[in-house]
Amino acid sequence: MTGWYLDPVYAQLANEFGDVRRVFALEGRRLTHDPLSEVILVERAGVRYYVKRYWGAGKGLRRFIGRPRVKAEWQNLKHFARWGIPTAPIVAYGLERQAGAFVRGALITRELENTRDLALLAKHDDPRLRDRDWVEQVSRQLADATRIMHEHHFTHNDLKWRNLLVNERAELFLIDCPAGAFWWGPLLRYRMVKDLACLDKVAKRQLSRSQRLRFYLQYRGHQRLSASDKRHVRQIVQFFEGRE
Repeated sequence: MTGWYLDPVYAQLANEFGDVRRVFALEGRRLTHDPLSEVILVERAGVRYYVKRYWGAGKGLRRFIGRPRVKAEWQNLKHFARWGIPTAPIVAYGLERQAGAFVRGALITRELENTRDLALLAKHDDPRLRDRDWVEQVSRQLADATRIMHEHHFTHNDLKWRNLLVNERAELFLIDCPAGAFWWGPLLRYRMVKDLACLDKVAKRQLSRSQRLRFYLQYRGHQRLSASDKRHVRQIVQFFEGRE
């Protein structure tokens, strides 16, 4: 059984993006590779596309039970788009099963032009990170996006600076979310703290204490810290203690 979707906007690329077989025959520049997947970059008519190809869903029962990683990724990006969180445009996606077992799948997204990830900016000591107005603009977008996810009982589970892109207009985009999922109760609260702690791992080295606090207040929608906020902040800053 094979299921495949190509956005009608890209119908002119059906000969290459039209089904799983064609997508796995594509050649391009390999960007990443691991035992279960790879990402290649292809360019057509001056537009670049990221092609993520998976040939494994995991070991043992994971091939039959649960959601394959590629399916999780395209569903989560669709959640983002539906919630108004800017993300990479989805071009095509689908997977192939045999006798109920996952065989292979793929996701194609269009490049977000003129963007760089925040981890790269931090690595190269980009001057924008010293611009208070720029940081404020990006911080507010990130706080809003994170709050929206958490209000939907959804956590990213890999909310790191490398998965946050910004363009030349300081517009923020969230990408790469195959591990995101919905949670409730104590598990939701734990994973919300983890999301925020992942963001703060780099922020504490790149931003001032007041900028980090402002982000948290933006995320909470508060003007000042309440007693529960203070407990929450302690959980966030202590989350990775002893693990780094």
